[in-house]
Amino acid sequence: MARRLSYSARFPHSADKLYQAQMQRQYWDDMMAGFQMISPHCEVADFVSDPTVGMRVVLKQTIGRDQLPPIAQTVMMKDMIITREESFGVFHPEDVTAGTYNASIPAGPGSLTGVQELFSTDTGCTIRKTTEVKVFVPFINGKLEQVMLVNLVDLFRAEAEYAKDWIDKNF
Repeated sequence: MARRLSYSARFPHSADKLYQAQMQRQYWDDMMAGFQMISPHCEVADFVSDPTVGMRVVLKQTIGRDQLPPIAQTVMMKDMIITREESFGVFHPEDVTAGTYNASIPAGPGSLTGVQELFSTDTGCTIRKTTEVKVFVPFINGKLEQVMLVNLVDLFRAEAEYAKDWIDKNF
C-alpha cells in the first residue's frame, strides 16, 4: 500500500524569482555542494533549462549504508545511490506552474514520485509538493514508507530554507 504526503513551502519571494533561481545550474550546483557535508558524493548529473520549455535537473547522491536507519539497512546491503529528477514546465505568472519529481535507487525496494506546483500568494509564493511512496518489501513496507516520508519532510524543509537563502544572496 502506498503512502502519500502533501507538503507546502511558503516563500517571501515572488514565484518568478523562485522559478528563475531554479532555472540556473548554479542554484543546483550550490545545493549539491551543501549536501556534501552529509554525503560526500553529490552531483548534478544533468541539467536543462529553457524558458520556452521549462527546467529539468537530475541529481545523484550517495548515502553510506552506515548512515541509513537500522530498518533501511535490513534491505540495503550496499551504499544507497539516489537518483532524483525534478522538473518544472514553462512559468505561468498568473497561474500555477506545474512540475514533477521522482527518486530511484538501483535495486531499491520501492519508488518515490510526486507532482509540484509553484504559485503566487499575497505574501510571495508557495511550492506545494504531493508525494507518493511505495515500498515492495512485505512486513516492513509500512515502516520503511513512514521513515521515507519523515526524511522527505526534513529534506523539503532544508531545501526550502536553502532556496530562500540562495535567492537572498543571489538576486
